[in-house]
Amino acid sequence: MAAEAPAAFARIRRAVFARHASPWSAWSRWATTPLVLVPVWTRDWRHAAAVAAWMALNPVLFPEPADDRAWSTRAMLGEEQWITDRPYDAALAVQTASSAAMLAALAAAYRRRPVATAAAAATTMGLTMVYWQQMVDYYDHNRDGPVPAVD
Repeated sequence: MAAEAPAAFARIRRAVFARHASPWSAWSRWATTPLVLVPVWTRDWRHAAAVAAWMALNPVLFPEPADDRAWSTRAMLGEEQWITDRPYDAALAVQTASSAAMLAALAAAYRRRPVATAAAAATTMGLTMVYWQQMVDYYDHNRDGPVPAVD
């Protein structure tokens, strides 16, 4: 029974990434990254519920892309493969720096410091673009490698 859990998780991951690879999903989620800061700034947890719902629904809201020609599609498919492979590489450092910038943005939003909040959010979004390029490179390099299929 315990062996079934990883397989089930892989199927769920594959199903989510298949749709999240849509450029509409990838770009709309990236563009709405600053929404995560709204509930912290306003201290209104109804905003948190709305943002959480959007972030949870976004990866499955859009249809699967027809092919992998779009840069954002390759970034999402590369991320899926990267998560599966778990390499210790530069992408991990960029992802860590992006997370640190988001924590700084959250702290600045809590203190209601608009310039610091905007700067840290912009840093997070910029680092995400660097990370996406790394994922595109990873996908393109490992394209022939297996991505778990949905049964």
